Amino acid sequence: MPATPCRGNPAGATALAGCGRPGRTNGLPSPCGRTRIGFGERLYVPSLPIASELLAFTAIGLIARWGEVFPRWVAYPGGRQAPRWAAVVPAAVGATVLTLVFTVLFIVTGIRGTTIRGDELPADFPGEAGGWESAWFSLCYAPLVLWGPLMVVLTVAYHQRRRGTDRPAATA
Repeated sequence: MPATPCRGNPAGATALAGCGRPGRTNGLPSPCGRTRIGFGERLYVPSLPIASELLAFTAIGLIARWGEVFPRWVAYPGGRQAPRWAAVVPAAVGATVLTLVFTVLFIVTGIRGTTIRGDELPADFPGEAGGWESAWFSLCYAPLVLWGPLMVVLTVAYHQRRRGTDRPAATA
């Protein structure tokens, strides 16, 4: 298969716009026809933000009313109180995974000066550049690093708020 010129490939425009520097692809395979992108990669790119948004939306359930009482439109449990464990257990597992993957891994790789694969960071890596590039990188990456610990806070607060609500009311 002949190489596709970047001007004829929409993905080439994103490669040219990478990190504000023309032609910079951060060591990734070039979408300009030099490397074939498999089906898994084509599926991964759009599914990652969708999955992230769905997970973020479930975190809202820890503070919204529908996280405590099933909505009326839900067939069987509609209008009934949601069991506390049904929210606390998945939220705790998710918070743990997020903290380990994004927070701990970010700190460890930053200290070691390596990528998550163990390769040495390139000299033009945004966090290593210094100055405004390093500050901008940290500012943009901070929400991802804080996502896990903030989920821990939400989970604990939800658990504390709902602590006495799982027991049926005592009748006299």
